[in-house]
Amino acid sequence: MIGISPLKRFEALRSVRRDVKSVDLSRVAVVIPALNEARNLSILLPCLHSIGVGQIVVGDNGSSDDTGSVIAANRAIRALESKRGYGAACHAALLHLAKTVEVVVFVDADLSVNVGGIPSLVEPILRDECDFVLGARIPQGRQPGSMSWPQRLANRLFPLLIRMGWGFHYEDMGPFRAIRCRSLQAMDMQDRAFGWTIEMQIKAVELGLRIREIPVDYHKRKHGASKISSTLRGVVLAAYWITRTCAVLWWTRRRRMR
Repeated sequence: MIGISPLKRFEALRSVRRDVKSVDLSRVAVVIPALNEARNLSILLPCLHSIGVGQIVVGDNGSSDDTGSVIAANRAIRALESKRGYGAACHAALLHLAKTVEVVVFVDADLSVNVGGIPSLVEPILRDECDFVLGARIPQGRQPGSMSWPQRLANRLFPLLIRMGWGFHYEDMGPFRAIRCRSLQAMDMQDRAFGWTIEMQIKAVELGLRIREIPVDYHKRKHGASKISSTLRGVVLAAYWITRTCAVLWWTRRRRMR
């Protein structure tokens, strides 16, 4: 697909129809960072069980609602992490992965994506076609109002920084993603705040992973308010940590790539 526009490339990928019903998800773990997401998790967790994922781990970032009881009622693992931060919650959840897990899927708890798309996300990895698959929230698949203007701006700025610093063009910084477990281990993820996703994307490039982006629909969160985009403080903190992570990784890239 060299030489065609990103939009046409995504349209071509969207037109591909494979039989994903036969995808074996028993070796797939789903990691969900969460803070006071009981209502959303009560919908999300049964959906994940219905598609047959092998393991579900919720990184509970100190919830004060019924998140814990919802996790227990839906036969998922609760990884408690008192230190606040997206990366901290994800890291805590990863410590509970079963040894049989081959692919890890990250998804937010807010029901903004259809987890029925997980087979399409992990299939290329299980087929050994790639190592890292990112669900790209292209404009044609976004529900109006599902992304705030700071999110849309960040989605243009940070892929541009990666392209300038590492020479790889990403379409999106979306949180819905799948990665081979041993590739994730090789990354030695360090961020514990909001730089987790960009660190993963940058290190995927540095490690020479086979990367693919596939289009996914994106919706408004079902219940509650975003911990990031709903407040000025959340937006500023997220922007700071993502920028800081990108800058630190750029300054230290030669040391890692020796």
